Amino acid sequence: MTAHLSDWHLWVTGHFPRIARLEFPEWVEDPYPVLEEFRLQGIVADLFSFLQKGVTDTAPRFDFPYEPEALALLQLTSYRDWWENRIKTQERNRIRKAQKCEVELRLVPFDRTLMGQIKELYDEHPLRQGQPLSYHGQSLDTLWQEHARFLERSDFIGAFHREELIGFAKVVHDQGVSHIVKLIARLGHKDKAPSNALLAKVVELCSERQVPYLTYSTWGRRGLGEFKRNHAFVPVTLPRYYVPLNLKGKLAVRLRMHKHLTELLPCHWVDLAAELRGKLYHWRTALRK
Repeated sequence: MTAHLSDWHLWVTGHFPRIARLEFPEWVEDPYPVLEEFRLQGIVADLFSFLQKGVTDTAPRFDFPYEPEALALLQLTSYRDWWENRIKTQERNRIRKAQKCEVELRLVPFDRTLMGQIKELYDEHPLRQGQPLSYHGQSLDTLWQEHARFLERSDFIGAFHREELIGFAKVVHDQGVSHIVKLIARLGHKDKAPSNALLAKVVELCSERQVPYLTYSTWGRRGLGEFKRNHAFVPVTLPRYYVPLNLKGKLAVRLRMHKHLTELLPCHWVDLAAELRGKLYHWRTALRK
């Protein structure tokens, strides 16, 4: 379920507890105006969850229940420093390979033409990273609404091979930090390393803008996490707060029901479950063809 406050857009998930979160970016500098809006608007939720704003001051500032959450963070000095001293040799070679394969990277305007190309990219395959791709099969209008957010402070970068869009990235710029909110490439052109080339272009763009920090979603140990690590991202831990909005919310926090099951299980169990889930999804996808 989604809802609108005066200056924020939020979504509510779950049944018990029902957790309300702001749309990207989820971090909040002052949560009290948001909580007052919850009261005035009568938002139906048990908990309000948000990240503390900032990547340098990570000590908890609010007296609410919280859990640590790790974001993938890249501290930027210059593109040259990142290229020569910080990324893995294998990633430099992949970026060079993209250049040799004539992958062209450029800033592109957000319009219907681009959105149509992005839809074709999403519809290439229903799975990514062993999980269903939420954008697969969605209508053009739905995708437009999702990707048109924060346009006034966003850049879209396209990766093209012979004028075919084979990957794109969306970067949202904030005060003192930029965020990679979308980065995806066609599976059929994986041999041309478009994802590596796109990430390099994002780093170049943010370095030119003299942005000191770049985030790339949450930190992880597998798959995409290794990709981030090889490109010099590191984990930075911020407090994620869970503010009880009623008695159910207080009970949920006390019983730790606000945490996802994967956060409560041993890491090797989570890895095994992820591997089995990926195999199941691939098997189901193959049966449908």
